[in-house]
Amino acid sequence: MTLPIAADELVHGLNTWSSDWIWGVPLMVGATVVHVVGMAFICRIILKHFPQRIDRSKHHQAVFALAMSLLTWFAITLHAAEAAMWALAFRLLGALPSANLAILYSLNAVTSYGHESINLAGHWRLMGALEALNGWLLFGLTTAFMFGTIEKLWTKRAALQ
Repeated sequence: MTLPIAADELVHGLNTWSSDWIWGVPLMVGATVVHVVGMAFICRIILKHFPQRIDRSKHHQAVFALAMSLLTWFAITLHAAEAAMWALAFRLLGALPSANLAILYSLNAVTSYGHESINLAGHWRLMGALEALNGWLLFGLTTAFMFGTIEKLWTKRAALQ
């Protein structure tokens, strides 16, 4: 029995995409673990040291802005490190010809910017979509951690008054 042409293409596509899933899912999980551990670490530090500083300072807003700047800087650093993880995988797999293109592609994928005309080698293209999905999840986690930290920081500040 022969499959209709579309079904045959689907089966062939699934066979060639298995490597993307084998590499992509552990990268997604690994980047998420790095992100959660890193964000929890910096949020804990900010919540330990900044409520009292905000309360004692005449410049509450400036100290709060400093705390949020540190949190933002650290989140950006984590996102860059996670994009670098993906870029390294793309280079090791031969999906992109240079480290510069790999990091540019990875930053485009993880942010869903996708403006640059860089393409992965044919059978690795699903990994680009998986990285974009991972980016959405990581940015959602960043938002949740930042919101939670802001809320707790103001709650602790109010309790100190």
